[in-house]
Amino acid sequence: MDILGIAVLIFLVTDPFGNIAIFLAALKGVAPERRLKVALRELLFALALLLLFLTFGEKILSALSLSREAISIAGGIILFIIALRLIFPTPQGVLGDLPEGEPMLVPLATPAVAGPSALAVLMTLRNTHQGELWELYLAVLLAWAGTALILLQAAFLQRFLGPRGLTAIERLTGMLLIMLSIDMLLDNLQSVLHIAP
Repeated sequence: MDILGIAVLIFLVTDPFGNIAIFLAALKGVAPERRLKVALRELLFALALLLLFLTFGEKILSALSLSREAISIAGGIILFIIALRLIFPTPQGVLGDLPEGEPMLVPLATPAVAGPSALAVLMTLRNTHQGELWELYLAVLLAWAGTALILLQAAFLQRFLGPRGLTAIERLTGMLLIMLSIDMLLDNLQSVLHIAP
């Protein structure tokens, strides 16, 4: 997978369109003049978490003695579950009830943007990527920039697309993630079972 492909994968997993409603709900109790600053701060926290996990995730995995195939298969399963939740959302939403007041780190930076699925994908990519490490850092920055651009325009996009438009985009994202997760699972099962592609 090239840099752009990795960036698109990370972008889809961070699910910016699905997080628009979460951002709007979490920032509802914040003073209007502070909303943009708080949203930007939370997005920067999310970027720091993603980069931190990309940097030290490999050490965690090596300490646990996990194989590359096991990590990739687990990442594919997590992607599949996240994709199903995007296509068939629950009434409570992804994060359930949100706390009142100005958010700090939770729930916007994590688990909304830098959630378990994004961190699991980064662990998988770090252990399976054949290219240079800087390519992964660049892909994370590109994906984060796209996510930040969408979430900083959350109120406008909600008015422009409406609830049906946001739902349609979220479900399309879910379909793409299902295809990516199945491809990831098949590739690694072939490797484990020594089946020629």
